[in-house]
Amino acid sequence: MYSDDALTPLVLPEKYNYIGAFLTFDCNLRCSYCINRFGDYSTVRKKMSGAEWLRGLNRIVPRHDLPVSLQGGEPTLHPDFQAIVANIRRDLHVDLLTNLEVDMTRFMAGIDPERMKRDAPYASIRVSYHPEVMIVEILAAKVLTLMKAGYSVGVWGVLHPRWSDEVLRAQHYCTSLGIDFRTKEFLGEQDGVLYGRFTYPGACDRRERKVVQCRTTELLIGPGGEVYRCHADLYAGRQPVGHLLDPDFVIDEGFRPCSDYGSCNPCDVKTKTNRFQTDGHTSVEILFDER
Repeated sequence: MYSDDALTPLVLPEKYNYIGAFLTFDCNLRCSYCINRFGDYSTVRKKMSGAEWLRGLNRIVPRHDLPVSLQGGEPTLHPDFQAIVANIRRDLHVDLLTNLEVDMTRFMAGIDPERMKRDAPYASIRVSYHPEVMIVEILAAKVLTLMKAGYSVGVWGVLHPRWSDEVLRAQHYCTSLGIDFRTKEFLGEQDGVLYGRFTYPGACDRRERKVVQCRTTELLIGPGGEVYRCHADLYAGRQPVGHLLDPDFVIDEGFRPCSDYGSCNPCDVKTKTNRFQTDGHTSVEILFDER
């Protein structure tokens, strides 16, 4: 694909708030409300090898407080997952978003607790709890095992309208055990109602598409190494803006034309907290043609 010559450093702009490395879209769960499937979704994806991921990730020059978040799908399903974690540059912080449906013995044998630990207001290993397909007592036992071994780990549950009572019960149960369990609002459509706080009204209603100018504060890297301008493009597999292994790729901070406004992914346009847990952040900035 690209030569094995040394890659020039990829310097992230000061305003960037997130690095998402989607190692794979494979998943060992089948949640009906998966945010990856909110809009258009392409399941056929080429995957980079662990060596390719390391070449690309190790060229990134972020600020000290900005980690590389390994995610998916379920990132631990990548065949080279442990090698990727072990060989990312030591000065790059690493976070993990996982459902923890893993071989615990193998995970703990291959992942040093110190590799995923940093000074932040939330855990470096963020476990998603899905009551539709998981049992909280089993999950809590796994989390406690990791905590006792020194891992920085917490649990997050989405307050889906059908599952919110169970999520709150699970939160109470985990909290009683000393587990950090936080909730997130449900983003998406249920029974004809669109849920979520959105900075740009109409961005996700999928009624009509408008042409706008948009720019992001996130580096989003797909399983094949393609870099996308937003989650909607990432999940749909639309035209990327570059490739992590392209020696000529640089990050463009400017606005880009987009003809898909109205079919945005909620992750891009929701009003949320930033990496410092300060509310009021939105991943993208959008300009509208007022003519």
